[in-house]
Amino acid sequence: MSRYWDTTVYGQPTAAEIQKNAAESKKKEKKKGNQLEPVTVQGRNIVQNWWGRAWCENLEQYADYESRLDRGKRYVRAGAVLDLKIQKGKILARVQGTRKVPYKVEIRISPLSEEKCQSIIEKCGSKIENMEELLNGNFPVQMQELFQGKDGLFPTPREISFQCSCPDWALLCKHVAAALYGVGVRLDEQPLLFFELRGIEIGRFIDVTIANRVEAMLANEGRPSSRIIEGEDLGALFGVL
Repeated sequence: MSRYWDTTVYGQPTAAEIQKNAAESKKKEKKKGNQLEPVTVQGRNIVQNWWGRAWCENLEQYADYESRLDRGKRYVRAGAVLDLKIQKGKILARVQGTRKVPYKVEIRISPLSEEKCQSIIEKCGSKIENMEELLNGNFPVQMQELFQGKDGLFPTPREISFQCSCPDWALLCKHVAAALYGVGVRLDEQPLLFFELRGIEIGRFIDVTIANRVEAMLANEGRPSSRIIEGEDLGALFGVL
């Protein structure tokens, strides 16, 4: 008999159980001709590089997520994230859980406002020499505040919404948490996916940044610089009469 006050406690699968179920799910999907993009954690740490660490640190600083993130870590380490695809403003994942059929996770990231995007472009203008390094997948330390600062590119909880097909009543279930950590692993491998996720076309972003920098330089072309030393002052500086 079904009861209104159902106090059933769902058991947590072991890492071995998750891996076994995951292997079976992969076989089934392969037979169907479906191509999965699993998340594989290498070594003891979930993420290795700046991009992955910064993404995870951004998540962990929000108290809203604190209670469920640890379970997500365990799941992603066990190989539970069978498939993870990053698209414009969206993350689609399939995460193995207790049951045989993987759960479907969808995470949406709100697009950047035009005002916020333009503000970041203006900040990038003073760091244009670092853009090539950024495009090569390296992260210039000088640009750190553009991503991690108060008004940076990393999303806040208000900009993240998610849903999962599991029966867990919690807003942030362990399957969503595993997928979020999976994004960190994926960004370690392909950093430029971050711009796609945030709805930024990186080529245009760079072009607009450069154009604004050139425009600012041309606007100041005819103005005398305060760093120019007049002839008399130059003589006095070096003791020449």
